[in-house]
Amino acid sequence: MVQKAKILLVDDRPENLLALEAILSALDQTLVRASSGEEALKALLTDDFAVILLDVQMPGMDGFETAAHIKRRERTRDIPIIFLTAINHGPHHTFRGYAAGAVDYISKPFDPWVLRAKVSVFVELYTKNCQLREQASLLRLQLEGGGSGGVEGKETAGLLAELSARLAAVEEQAEALTKQLGEEAADPAVVATAAHLERKLTGLRRALDALEPGTGGGQPMLPAQA
Repeated sequence: MVQKAKILLVDDRPENLLALEAILSALDQTLVRASSGEEALKALLTDDFAVILLDVQMPGMDGFETAAHIKRRERTRDIPIIFLTAINHGPHHTFRGYAAGAVDYISKPFDPWVLRAKVSVFVELYTKNCQLREQASLLRLQLEGGGSGGVEGKETAGLLAELSARLAAVEEQAEALTKQLGEEAADPAVVATAAHLERKLTGLRRALDALEPGTGGGQPMLPAQA
């Protein structure tokens, strides 16, 4: 069974959190509440999240400051952040959101279907990434155990094929996402995030290709994280 992804919802108003839960419940993932930036940072210390929905206007530590802390931490800097705001001070305000590390910036009131669709993309990518890491760990154990022949060799070959197929599915999704961003003339910050994902996938593909028989790659270690 595939483990559910966790989605972090950050807003100081309970009614807004309740509305987000109602919108995202159809995704059947684990929704985690945080009523402040400080509470969000505490949750990020122990749990892994597929995406963060972060309100901009909050008392104390606002959304921009919270995002800055998230992006400074090695553990959390690659988690996608979607800013939600009830105010719009023009392009400068929006640019500040992207500069803080957001992959998207949505003004309230927003279309529930659009928000759900955007979140589902990041959940899908996160789930595929987790599956790839699990397969890579199994493959690493096989290689470290020296299984190169007989039944063990067949199991290793099977894992390679399965890992390659899963990676191909993620590569296809990433390519489609990049193409969509290009057609929509997305903000440069969003395009940069997509490019970062493609670089990570390219690194994993190279490591996987090096494990194929006849490449002379020996037994290289796969990346711990894709």
